[in-house]
Amino acid sequence: MRPPDPARLARISRTMLKRFILWDYPRASWQYDVMVGIILAFVFLTPRVWFHDQPRIPTVSSIALLPPEKGNSVFFVNSALLAGVSEQLRADKLTGILQARTSNRHLVVIRVEPVLDSEGELEGYMAFARS
Repeated sequence: MRPPDPARLARISRTMLKRFILWDYPRASWQYDVMVGIILAFVFLTPRVWFHDQPRIPTVSSIALLPPEKGNSVFFVNSALLAGVSEQLRADKLTGILQARTSNRHLVVIRVEPVLDSEGELEGYMAFARS
């Protein structure tokens, strides 16, 4: 038996690689099934840390930064974040929360206004703060 020709093997390898990259195999062929299996294995078996993926923190959307007004920072705060907090303590509580979230120890909430929907239900609060 003759040994395989290296030039022929290189040509076959290039052809296979080109067909793989350009996804040139017909559906229901074994090559197509192998490529789909490789893709699925990559999607489901790749560790999360490879992509620096972090778990979502559920309270991230509870505070939104709005455009500034008269030099003050404006935040929309979900009503659930201040549930059970008396009106007198809202500004102090929000000052602590916003300082921690923004990493700005000079941020002070000066005013908190409730935001009501068309039916008079509490949607959240507008917090006005200065640095």
